[in-house]
Amino acid sequence: MDAFAETPDHHGAFPRLSDEQIARFAPYGVRKPTRTGDVLLREGESGSDFFVILSGKVAVIQDERVARVHGPGRFLGELGMLTGQKEFTTVVVCEAGEVLAVPTWRLRQIVTHDPELGDLILRAFMIRRSMLISSGAGLRIIGSRYSPDTRRLRQFVARNRFPYRWIDLEEDKAAEALVHNLGIPAAETPVVILGGTQVLRNPSNAALAHAIGLPAPSVPEDVFDLVIVGAGPAGLAAGVYGASEGLRTVVLDAVAIGGQAGTSSCIENYLGFPAGIPGGELAERAVIQARKFGAHLGVPAEATSLKRQDGHYVVGLRDAPSIEGRTVVLATGARYRKLDVPRLADFEGYGIYYAATLTEAGFCRGEPVVVVGGGNSAGQATIFLSEHAVSVRLLVRGDDLAKSMSRYLIDRIENNSKVEVMLHTEVREFLGTRALEAVVAEDTHAGQRLRLDTRAVFVFIGADPCTAWLASEIALDDKGFVLTGFPDGLPLETSLPGIFAVGDVRSQSVKRVASAVGEGSMAIRLIHEHFTRQGEVR
Repeated sequence: MDAFAETPDHHGAFPRLSDEQIARFAPYGVRKPTRTGDVLLREGESGSDFFVILSGKVAVIQDERVARVHGPGRFLGELGMLTGQKEFTTVVVCEAGEVLAVPTWRLRQIVTHDPELGDLILRAFMIRRSMLISSGAGLRIIGSRYSPDTRRLRQFVARNRFPYRWIDLEEDKAAEALVHNLGIPAAETPVVILGGTQVLRNPSNAALAHAIGLPAPSVPEDVFDLVIVGAGPAGLAAGVYGASEGLRTVVLDAVAIGGQAGTSSCIENYLGFPAGIPGGELAERAVIQARKFGAHLGVPAEATSLKRQDGHYVVGLRDAPSIEGRTVVLATGARYRKLDVPRLADFEGYGIYYAATLTEAGFCRGEPVVVVGGGNSAGQATIFLSEHAVSVRLLVRGDDLAKSMSRYLIDRIENNSKVEVMLHTEVREFLGTRALEAVVAEDTHAGQRLRLDTRAVFVFIGADPCTAWLASEIALDDKGFVLTGFPDGLPLETSLPGIFAVGDVRSQSVKRVASAVGEGSMAIRLIHEHFTRQGEVR
């Protein structure tokens, strides 16, 4: 048996380039001979070339074992190669041959200017990222399940679709010994290990972001034409259109690219994707597109204040220098609303979740789960979780799903034998000692209560606007959403000239991905009109 048998393709994750396709790569790279044992990519390092294997074979090493083998016609790398993140695996030559080495900046040119090759590479890279996430590759987080900082770090890397493996100090004695051998006291956990060697002791989100290569906010010597606060669909659309039309643009987000949509397992009614698209993938594609046109991105970059100064606007940031812009687009979206149920905080992150991605699905594989909510987010989560959980109970406060959920989702739920819909039902209690064990739900019509054994509850009951940082600087409605459309202003313009609100944060917005994208792109046309009104030349 061949010790280095080539790994089969996996739904387009490992395609083989044709001779004609390789020839199109050739002008961008350099042919290099390889010897057995050569390291082409190394875990924890960045700035590696994009390699096309011309002859010979390479082995992908993950957790000190051979995970995959690739031969002639295959190419190496994954999504981080386009976004500047560090490598998650090591690639070693196992059979001498030759490779074509293409610099990553050249690869970005190919992706954005050659539709066929660009789509092939993007599809492969995104599938590979999902495979890495589900396999537990990447960095390691070692900490107690009961630690708020462990929960914070896990949520941060999960929201940013960063591959990681969590090692629970409460269950893994080897992890406890490892931390002890590193000379790290319990008070300094959790720890993050990157590349097998770099150890971070309870890092802040910003410190971890820097270590793994997420983009930091950049501060130019002069002002930006456009500062976009929030990187959900609305903010990313504004970033793509603003940068493509020549505006010096920066997009900031406090947590992760993609906003709430980034946590959706599958958006099935977004135009142009008949099979649906994961929210995280949609966001990643938008980031690559925005960077293609020169937009700057910063994560994490939490906006804390907005002030007018010398005819421009200054956005204050937590733990980073302020950023100044001639115009601002507010796309901060909304924050998940929480259940008003005792002991909620005790179980957040330990059985109560506000997103349904592969990471959360891994916590409840083969278990019964509960989803709370009656909107599209709850419906999408229910369908996705039914593929991983043994059963899903959907708890809906109202009497009819059709009031707030799209018909296509209702049809799929009603035809799913693993899903039970419980109408006019609300959560009254959470039960458990240190981790969630069950919920008590009440049928509000019958007045009956029922214990539902579960270790995972997913809450999708709406959201509140992220506008507290705006204080009294801008006009808000009685629910805290940003008001737009004033008599002397432009559509989407707020009570301050040159500041626009788009997406979920805007009062009376539709709260759909497609409409958020539309508003984000529309804002750029209005910004040009604002400049014209002001007699400014950008």
